Amino acid sequence: MIADRDYTLIIDKSGSMSITDQPGGKSRWAVMQESTLALASKCQELDPDGITVYVFSGKFKRYNNITGNKVKQIFQENDPNGRTDLASVLKDALNYYFERKEEGKTKPNGETILVVTDGEPDDRKAVMKTIIEASRRIERDEELAISLIQVGTDPDATRFLKVLDDELQSAGAKFDIVDTITMEDMEDLTLAEVLLNAIAD
Repeated sequence: MIADRDYTLIIDKSGSMSITDQPGGKSRWAVMQESTLALASKCQELDPDGITVYVFSGKFKRYNNITGNKVKQIFQENDPNGRTDLASVLKDALNYYFERKEEGKTKPNGETILVVTDGEPDDRKAVMKTIIEASRRIERDEELAISLIQVGTDPDATRFLKVLDDELQSAGAKFDIVDTITMEDMEDLTLAEVLLNAIAD
């Protein structure tokens, strides 16, 4: 299932991503750069076209066909600041998938969207609504997978991500397409390992 599939990575670049969680460690943003590189390199083996990468805070920007050698440029062009408007970027990523599907440009096994975020989104209801609407537009649940990966330890973010994982079907989603991974779930894994596990899941 992991071959013949498209991968999109959505990276939170809100202000809190500049925080360093461990004394003397790297900032969340620096860890994100290393992890994106690992993911892009792995996905390149599965999908030579590269992955789609979004960075978002109050606004978002999309980068298409990103392979390992282009990751550095994204991080040079972006610095953490601003809010966490997850709904808008998620909507764009999902619409982009459905547009390509209509044009016959998607892969046979669908798409995995990985979202790495450290805080609670500005508009929780809009995020839920976006995912529920997308679930109603697909024919089989494995066609679309959304993995939400939390960096940092914001308890409100953890609670909200768990709701997305466990309660969307009761709120009207056609399929359970969301999987969430919190810092607690990661245990001793690095973010890069978690991302690679998420694409193999």
